[in-house]
Amino acid sequence: MLQLNCPEGSIYPRSVVRQGDVTYFLCKLHDSSEQRLGIIGSAPDFLGALSRDGEILLCPLSAENAAALQEHLPWLRPVPLGRRASFGFGDRLGCATPGHIQAMRATCAGQPMAPIYAQQSVRENTRTGRTPRQVMDFAMWGVFQEGWRDPWGADADHVKEVAVLAPFVEAGYTFYTIDPSDHVDNDAQTDSVDVLRAKAADLPWDQLGVTYDDLHRDYCQGPFDLDGLTLAFNEEILLRALVKYVRAIAHALTIIQALDEQMGGRPYDLEMSVDETDTPTSIHEHFFIANELLRRGAPLVSLAPRFVGKFQKGVDYMGDLAEFETELARHTAILHHFDAYKLSVHTGSDKFSIYPAINRYARGYVHVKTAGTSYLEALRVAASEDPALFRRMLTLARARFEHDRKTYYIDGRLDRVPTAEELTDAALPGLLDQFDARQVLHVTFGSILDEYGDELQQLLTVREDEYRADLEKHFERHLAPFCR
Repeated sequence: MLQLNCPEGSIYPRSVVRQGDVTYFLCKLHDSSEQRLGIIGSAPDFLGALSRDGEILLCPLSAENAAALQEHLPWLRPVPLGRRASFGFGDRLGCATPGHIQAMRATCAGQPMAPIYAQQSVRENTRTGRTPRQVMDFAMWGVFQEGWRDPWGADADHVKEVAVLAPFVEAGYTFYTIDPSDHVDNDAQTDSVDVLRAKAADLPWDQLGVTYDDLHRDYCQGPFDLDGLTLAFNEEILLRALVKYVRAIAHALTIIQALDEQMGGRPYDLEMSVDETDTPTSIHEHFFIANELLRRGAPLVSLAPRFVGKFQKGVDYMGDLAEFETELARHTAILHHFDAYKLSVHTGSDKFSIYPAINRYARGYVHVKTAGTSYLEALRVAASEDPALFRRMLTLARARFEHDRKTYYIDGRLDRVPTAEELTDAALPGLLDQFDARQVLHVTFGSILDEYGDELQQLLTVREDEYRADLEKHFERHLAPFCR
């Protein structure tokens, strides 16, 4: 490790990189706790100001400097990860990546698990007021700070329309999660066969390039012998799959075509997500979705079905574990039959009771996607280090809960969450382990960050070591079933 000194701040030792006659590093300024990119040597591509001794160019962490640094240090760019096991870390604050890397190093060193450090959905970007570029750059600076050299990914999560693609493509995202849930016909689960036939006649057959008779012949002539599973279709099963998902598949193909054009030949990972539907994805429907996408050349790397049971924000799996394992075994039989993609588990945070089964049946072909629990760990730091701030956030969360919960499926109840006045300072951190409080705080993140985001960011800047430690402890429980 190079020994350096920055008069204006303290250097993050893992960030130090020497290339030829130029040295790059990240430092934290003494007077403001802000971070700066430090460069010793020729740096015509960067914008900054010289340090007091004139030896170091100190550059703000701007988008321009981020792009320039990626040109010089190519491992700071995300890459497609393919079918290797992967884990998505959501970061709604932009400062969690160092803790995510610490968890990966502590738990998965030497294992094939690959991280996705930049991950944000369109909905989350709207609520946090951030852009895809900002999310990417925050993750990249964390990768630089911690000296992460292994492959990592960037997920444009829950893409619903072609119109939202461009900012993600321009920012260099490598993993695109298509969410066509608005085009899923959930009523097909209970429609009569006559209604299904009528609906099927009106499906976009021209766009698919096939007829109903073609698909009936393909799927209903005989059973499919899969990886330890025999799958037989009849007219009713096929009709339900068609009516429920064909419009979603057609919409996904439209997005894929636009994405291919915008990527201009650059490789990317594609995930098909049908988890945000009212009813579980049957094994026949899983087979149908995967088969129709793959036969049309979709670059499918990951598929997220809607599993049985409840996958709710920030809490463990809710449902019959034996039933889940039975269905999981059947879903993974389809996965291994196609041998083309991995199984994706959405709303995957805190699902500790089912991680071992997922790892066992998926045989390493798995992607786990988490979102808001890094944010909850930030609130834990606030509860411990700044009780007054946490009390204000809790009060706001209680006031905004009924409004903010509308886009989430959760069972958390406000009447089970104590008010700020009912709790001692010592009791505040424990609220982050209580079912209802976790969900109330989780889904109100947009409101809390609008009001108190700057204060929370400032606290985490000062208490970065505590935040990193909390994140490592939290994600060790998530990663260990897949890495040990």
